[in-house]
Amino acid sequence: MSKSAAWLDYQVQAGTPVLRAGGEWNVRQLADLADQLEKFEFGKYTYPVIDLSEITELDTSGAWFLKNIVDKSHRAGVETKMVGISAKHEPLITLVQQAASSSVKKEIPQRRMWLVNVENIGQAAFEVARQCKALINFFGITVIALGRSLRHPRRIRINSLVHQVEKTALDAVPIVCLLSFLIGVVLAFQGADQLRRFGAEIFTVNLLTLSVLREIGVLMTAIMLAGRSGSAFTAQIGTMQVNEEVDALRTLGLDPVEVLVIPRILALLISLPILTFLSDVMGILGGALMAVAVLDLTLSQFLRQLEEAITLTHFLVGMVKAPFFAYIIGIVGCYEGLRVSGSAESVGRMTTKSVVESIFLVIIADALFSILFSVLKI
Repeated sequence: MSKSAAWLDYQVQAGTPVLRAGGEWNVRQLADLADQLEKFEFGKYTYPVIDLSEITELDTSGAWFLKNIVDKSHRAGVETKMVGISAKHEPLITLVQQAASSSVKKEIPQRRMWLVNVENIGQAAFEVARQCKALINFFGITVIALGRSLRHPRRIRINSLVHQVEKTALDAVPIVCLLSFLIGVVLAFQGADQLRRFGAEIFTVNLLTLSVLREIGVLMTAIMLAGRSGSAFTAQIGTMQVNEEVDALRTLGLDPVEVLVIPRILALLISLPILTFLSDVMGILGGALMAVAVLDLTLSQFLRQLEEAITLTHFLVGMVKAPFFAYIIGIVGCYEGLRVSGSAESVGRMTTKSVVESIFLVIIADALFSILFSVLKI
């Protein structure tokens, strides 16, 4: 045992059991003290005395350990007294004892479950309101930056724009075409199954055309881009935020919205209408395949019925939504990316959040468009 190490020793002095304590009683010695304490059985002795005269150093943890010894003895039914307390250690021991005596647990009143639920709903509502306010504010910032870029086209970063168009449009063509084709197959099959009961299978073509051109084509494409490109925007910008690259842009006098956000939004404004058109085509092709296979229609009959069902209005109703959905996906993805802070865990959380918010807002916008077109009788 080194000279400064904390130690405990038990002796019987003049018929009185004494627990001697010495050395440095600090946080570094607590493990050794606990091991030594296990050697003593306080319950065997009537009035143990703790002699503290050889303690050279005492900190708060040491004082708490000393108090625990007294408490342990007390629980064993033994009255313990401390002697040899130095003047410099006495205030700390007294303070710890007072703190222990005042740390009586306060009874926490039981709250009613319905009140807790109401409070949680209220907090969630205020949080949603704050998010909406911040998102609207960011929408205004992007509109101003986009207007400034269009007014001065040299401010648009062409290389970044082309790169984003490649990522959001060209790389997404296979998945968009495949899923749209399969959705067309499903729509035609379900429509034929229902209309056959009324002997109106031929109108499956009308149902397919109306559904794909007005709703399904643009909506499914927007949802796929929200999950694919919107999440990528959040992850890319969020990673730059974590690595302090966004702060570096500000230090260089560059506007992160103009450098990072505007090229991505412009890319989506270009990509989503193109992908929507491809989705419409592939959806109708999938429906045509199923109609010919299930309805026993010839391809010429399908095309003749398609010519009667398809109109420029149906096509434009779907296409006009594409830029709005693109803007929603773009600002939500970039906004959540700029809100990333701390670590990779924050990047993952914000990425998930941006996908959910984008899809939610796209569906709301689609519902509003449906109401608007219904009012305008389009």
